[in-house]
Amino acid sequence: MEEIAISKFKATCLAVLERVRKTGQPILVTRFGQAIAEINPPGGTKRIIRMGGGIGTIEILGDIVGPTGDISEWEAAQDPEPESELEKKPK
Repeated sequence: MEEIAISKFKATCLAVLERVRKTGQPILVTRFGQAIAEINPPGGTKRIIRMGGGIGTIEILGDIVGPTGDISEWEAAQDPEPESELEKKPK
């Protein structure tokens, strides 16, 4: 838990309260090194998970870059048809 001296808390009160609201992390206010108050976010609010909030929660078990199937099944990987066969096909 983060600690802040009461003099600094007094000077930056609104910013400290906003930081507690946004992060959901409590802050301990101290005077001469002794705790005198604990600033906590309100209990009814939900913490908003932002992009990247799931870092470290997923394990990759296989190849995520390679093709999912056999390359011989891909139309783009096939040899092009000779021009003579293209002319024979009905349109």
